[in-house]
Amino acid sequence: MIKQLFLSAVHNVTAHIKDFSLHPGIDFSRTRKLPPDTLIRLLVAEGASSTRVELLDFFGFDPDAPTSSAFRQQRAKLRPDAIKEVLDTFNASLSGLEPPARCAAPGYRCLAADGSTASFYSAPRFSPDSYFVSEGHSAKGFYSVHVNTLFDMDTHLYMDAFLQPVHEKDEFRAFCSMVDRIPLLPETSDIYIADRGYCSYNNMAHVMEKGQYFLFRSKDVLSKGILKNLGLPTDGTFDRTVTVTIQRRQSKKIPIPPGSHPRFIGADISFDYVQYGSDDTYTMTFRVVRIQLPSGTYECLVTNLSLAQFPPERLARLYFARWKIECAYRDLKYTIGMASFHSCKAMHVEQEVYARLLLYNITEALIQSTVLEAGNTKHAYQVNFTRAAHICRAFLRLPPEEGRMNIAALLRKELVPLRKDRKYPRLQTAHFRKPKYFIYRAA
Repeated sequence: MIKQLFLSAVHNVTAHIKDFSLHPGIDFSRTRKLPPDTLIRLLVAEGASSTRVELLDFFGFDPDAPTSSAFRQQRAKLRPDAIKEVLDTFNASLSGLEPPARCAAPGYRCLAADGSTASFYSAPRFSPDSYFVSEGHSAKGFYSVHVNTLFDMDTHLYMDAFLQPVHEKDEFRAFCSMVDRIPLLPETSDIYIADRGYCSYNNMAHVMEKGQYFLFRSKDVLSKGILKNLGLPTDGTFDRTVTVTIQRRQSKKIPIPPGSHPRFIGADISFDYVQYGSDDTYTMTFRVVRIQLPSGTYECLVTNLSLAQFPPERLARLYFARWKIECAYRDLKYTIGMASFHSCKAMHVEQEVYARLLLYNITEALIQSTVLEAGNTKHAYQVNFTRAAHICRAFLRLPPEEGRMNIAALLRKELVPLRKDRKYPRLQTAHFRKPKYFIYRAA
């Protein structure tokens, strides 16, 4: 079923491939060994081996398999948004599948927002300067694309992605774009959860304008952040509701509602609902919750969720569950392979980023559809994601007309115990990993 949904999503795109071609009406107009549907399937099923090895594996070691040169020529005709469209269509086909449990409560979907950087080696003739990172970690520098995503914490699926060259990185703009375009589920409200890098009035307004909810971590009241000068206590825990009025022109003639705190936003900061220099205002109300961590330090959460349904203790557990997206990025990079690319061109790297996100979602969908028998064991068990990804690649490489693999039986053999009480200290410094040169690929 999952593979059929994927193939249907691919067919939905290739049926009007001219809309996703670099040269519409010219590209993909002739019959080749790598038609658009096969090309997309190959990009999604790729591992971390060299291009030639991937082609041999995909075509079952057929001597007549396409060459690496043919593969590069075909992929040069395909815009990255073709695979993004396949990802969106595949996600839409899974929207009717209800997860076994919700992180927040029935009727709420928790979407974690975060970003990560994917680095690769390139040259000025292959990639624009907006992707180039100056020398520092590498003698000749390297290139990077910033990957912004929305991750469903209940189904463990990447629901949307927004790619930016590293020098055009703007997580606020990416977040607002994804919030505006993500489809809503019937009778379900979305809760957008993000760390303090996303806490801004513009992000809050975009979520509220869509009638949804946010839960952002913010800088503490003692710091110079958006919580400064709101009349909040400076010590201990608290849960206060505050009202803020945004204005984009400094004038005492602009009326401010009683009890509201005025906030001026200059021209260098984005706020999409009030034009800079106008007399218009925008008023919003939200809760500021200060909680104490086991270490004794304090953390502030900003939300528009109701106090009756989401008291401080519940908000703290909900925000802690955001760590799932950090684990998902680890699997996406080092298990799925978003740290190993098969091209040095920025456009082709973006193709592979979307393909890796799609492969991750297909793997998770297969895991979610596998029913595990509960036994009399010390621990509960789940499918090993690393093994499942390997099985998924082999599954997708099978031609649609060939025999089936018993995916469920294979996945039930690859289990790992769940140990929910384990805790590890967080690394204090980010660990940079250089991109991989092509000559160091697996044979």
